[in-house]
Amino acid sequence: MPTADELPHYLYEDYASWEGDWELIKGIPYAMTPSPTLQHQRISQKIAYQLEKQLTDCPACQAVPAVDWIISDDTVVQPDNLVICHQEQGDFITQAPVLIFEILSPSTAQKDRITKFRLYEQEGVHWYCLVDPEHSVAKIYRLEQGKLIKLRDISNESQEFDLIKCRIEFDFSAIWPE
Repeated sequence: MPTADELPHYLYEDYASWEGDWELIKGIPYAMTPSPTLQHQRISQKIAYQLEKQLTDCPACQAVPAVDWIISDDTVVQPDNLVICHQEQGDFITQAPVLIFEILSPSTAQKDRITKFRLYEQEGVHWYCLVDPEHSVAKIYRLEQGKLIKLRDISNESQEFDLIKCRIEFDFSAIWPE
């Protein structure tokens, strides 16, 4: 088995030339396959709709669907749904979102629960929601003193998110499949 020094270390310029959907975390490529399921996309759409509606009166924050967040030359991720409360100059996100939703799937669950969790914590994401469609539950984490701390598991209740420049009340009962 090769050592860490023997493995390829990819950069954004490599990532930008790849076909298909990928994420790059600390130089390691992660294929975003298989494509999201219909259930995953429906939940993502419901999250996006609710975020957009909730942020109508907040000129500082905006809901954004999956888009590249370029963290460094060797780290690019695509959260499923996110909220940014800053102005971006280019076509991609370059600063930490305030709120991220990741929808778990069998092929990404471990990466979302461990690798991206640590990355989002390190980058200062204020709120992280791990959405589990199989069990209709979301795990809500809040950044406290540089650590993402589990606040609660939620299914059919609402959660208030303090987005620094505004507050929203997100109704989790509205995102689950019927």
